[in-house]
Amino acid sequence: MNSELNIRSKRKDQHVKHALSQKIDGDSDFNHVHLIHQSLPAVNLDTVNLNACFGEFEFQSPIYINAMTGGSEWTKSINRKLAEVAAAVKIPMAVGSMHAAIKDDSVIDSFKIVREKNPDGIIFANVGADVSPADACYAVELLQADGLQIHINAPQELIMPEGDRDFKNWRENIIETKKAVKVPVIVKEVGFGMSKETIQTLVQAGIKYIDVSGKGGTNFAEIENRRRFGQDMNFLFNWGQSTVVSLIESKPFQNDSFILASGGVTSPLDAVKSIALGANAVGISKAVLEKIQTDGVEGTVRYIEQFIVHMKKISVMVSAENIQQLQKTPVVLSAEIESWKRQRNL
Repeated sequence: MNSELNIRSKRKDQHVKHALSQKIDGDSDFNHVHLIHQSLPAVNLDTVNLNACFGEFEFQSPIYINAMTGGSEWTKSINRKLAEVAAAVKIPMAVGSMHAAIKDDSVIDSFKIVREKNPDGIIFANVGADVSPADACYAVELLQADGLQIHINAPQELIMPEGDRDFKNWRENIIETKKAVKVPVIVKEVGFGMSKETIQTLVQAGIKYIDVSGKGGTNFAEIENRRRFGQDMNFLFNWGQSTVVSLIESKPFQNDSFILASGGVTSPLDAVKSIALGANAVGISKAVLEKIQTDGVEGTVRYIEQFIVHMKKISVMVSAENIQQLQKTPVVLSAEIESWKRQRNL
């Protein structure tokens, strides 16, 4: 293994280990969003249908396993298990950044294992905004992917000692990549959330699918700071917008794009609140990663099946029979979130 690949593989393993060790802040912004209980529901549990159909996608359930890993032997085993879970519960899955596979054929299997274990499922390839359109097409081809996530992660790169420092070409590269690939393109953050300005720029660039991926879950500012070996940048640990705030920032564009929510979603209630704020589907990652590590494939399958059932039960309690009705469910926001809305003219 050459030195550059060794560094990349080591970094992949470090990311997963640090992600697993992180503690989620108990005061999530999801706690500042309140659904309205309806004492006389107009629906029955067995009539609730949470199929998520938006644009070119049709999800049997409104959740998906979001991008996490790949690029080393250990993460290959994790991807295998995640793919088995996704196949069993019939939900989409995204792999982690495929830069390593694009650079070196020896780690391709750590990503291709996902398609091997889930031959009929919806799978998203994943590349950075700096990857060339040709390499993005190659990533899609490797997985026979149904969609391409392009992740945008400027804070992570800036904190990462070996990270990128050039970002001005990202927008144009995303546009050219969208033209080149033959599958839908999803532009996603990696846990720092999105502003209305970012979302507007993406919509104007022709991007229909946007994963706002807010802070509150895996914190790459903290992860990369741990890898700096004494060059402390912990003042950025709280950088960015939460998933709740990012969904509110997306409100003006929800008729012109399909918004996906991820970042700090730890419960079925968080997922339903995300949909009530306008999300078309909800990505979960760390909660699934932790279950895989502790309970294996079978335990994780049970966890996701129960997660979906609980989402349906919550839907009954707000008297919503489908995703469209959930998206119209009234919510009450805390004074802090309302202040954000007012100051941002949302």
